[in-house]
Amino acid sequence: MKIAVMSFAHTHALSYVRLLAGMPGIELRASDPDHGDRPAGESGGAALAAELGVDYADSYEELLAWQPDAVVICSENTKHRDDVLRAAAAGAHVLCEKPLATTSEDAEAMVQACEEAGVNLMVAFPVRFSPAFLALKEQYDAGLLGNIYGVSGTNNGKIPGERSWFTDPELAGGGALTDHVVHIADMLDALFGGATATRVYATANDFFGGDPRVETGGLVSITYENGVSAVIDCSWSRPASYPVWGGLTLHLVTDAGLVDVNPFAQRVDGFSQDARNALWLGYGTNSDELMLAEFLTAIREGRRPQPDGQLGCRTVRIVEAAYRSVDTGGIVETTRDSARA
Repeated sequence: MKIAVMSFAHTHALSYVRLLAGMPGIELRASDPDHGDRPAGESGGAALAAELGVDYADSYEELLAWQPDAVVICSENTKHRDDVLRAAAAGAHVLCEKPLATTSEDAEAMVQACEEAGVNLMVAFPVRFSPAFLALKEQYDAGLLGNIYGVSGTNNGKIPGERSWFTDPELAGGGALTDHVVHIADMLDALFGGATATRVYATANDFFGGDPRVETGGLVSITYENGVSAVIDCSWSRPASYPVWGGLTLHLVTDAGLVDVNPFAQRVDGFSQDARNALWLGYGTNSDELMLAEFLTAIREGRRPQPDGQLGCRTVRIVEAAYRSVDTGGIVETTRDSARA
């Protein structure tokens, strides 16, 4: 199977390339034509491809002329629509980095383009493949937890520093709300079997520094059609010295009691040799690898992978409604026309 990687803009691209390169039966090629637009010192382009040991194409046109079976898109958020449409037109199945888009209009156009081209569209939400979350879903589906009444989720991290575009609203579409709400929204969507969010209330600030054009702190309250209320702390509140990029947890109130889920709990804590930097050394299942396996297996089996583009649209609508709530100071009903003011 021929797999193409479009852009190294997102840092997750490195993980995907390394994993794909180690899979049997995969031919891999990448292109990162916009790397010259990034600030000096940010890696990319042919040099990074050589470091990763992957063949390189100078343009997306050259990359897609190679006729890949599938494309992994890791470009900046606001470029996702154009890149997905380009890949779909070339007849390639698509795995797109999260968030699927920064507006519901773009997300829906991407879904439509892939459907018309007869190709899969999957969104890169690896945390739903973690053993901790899968165990939660198995227990919930088996009725062992009874009803869920409330969820508190955290997705905290550092202000992104390795890539400057994360704090550029023209490229990222927003700050912490854009970056971190969608992971937990995806997990709740998967847990509830696609239950629609009906109301959203959000607040945000830039107390944690960084680029003042985007929010660095946020709290989002979501009510789902099944009656569950969820609150998500999506802040970039970790200091630069924090040992990892971020962390994610779920805390649920159920008939069976309180349930805590921490997909990143399998780790060894410590310090570097000079004792200046804290370290987290994770072990166990690699969720990125499981996500890529779902994407590739679905192609081979001729089925739709999960999470698909429709799920991506639902999470985009939640973020869109959160921004509208921040702008208006009120509760927003999450419908297809709940766009940012």
